Amino acid sequence: MKISARNQLKGTVSSVTDGAVNGVVAIDLGDATIKADITMEAIKDLGLKEGVDAVAVIKASNVMFAAGTERIKGLSARNQLAGKVVSVKKGAVNGHVALELADGNRIMGSITNEAIEDLGLAEGAEALAVVKSTDVIVGVE
Repeated sequence: MKISARNQLKGTVSSVTDGAVNGVVAIDLGDATIKADITMEAIKDLGLKEGVDAVAVIKASNVMFAAGTERIKGLSARNQLAGKVVSVKKGAVNGHVALELADGNRIMGSITNEAIEDLGLAEGAEALAVVKSTDVIVGVE
C-alpha cells in the first residue's frame, strides 16, 4: 500500500505502556525513539509488544521544528528528534524541510516560509523535529 504521509520511520517496539483506553508505544529507530499514543484496541489488534518491527507514520503537516538540537523543556510534545537539515524546498507560502537524524532516518515537515526564515532552517543547520505522540500512527507489515 502506498500512502501520502511523507514520514514512514521503521524501527522496533521498545516498550508499550498500557492505559485504560489508550497506551503509549515507544519505537526504537536506532539513535532515537519515537512515541505514539494510540488506542489499546489498536495495540492489541496490531500485536504490538517489545521486539515487534513497526513503522511510525507521520504526516508532514504534523511536524514542527525548533532551531538547535537541545531538547525543549516544559513542552508537552513527547517526540523531539535532533538532526541536520538536508533540504529546504520553498513554495509560494509553505515549504518542506527535511531533517536527517544521526541514524540516517529522515523526517520531513511542512511549515510556512516565514517560519523557515525565522528559524534559520537552511541545509546544514541543526534543528529539532517536534511531533506530538497523538500525531503518530503505528503500522506493522
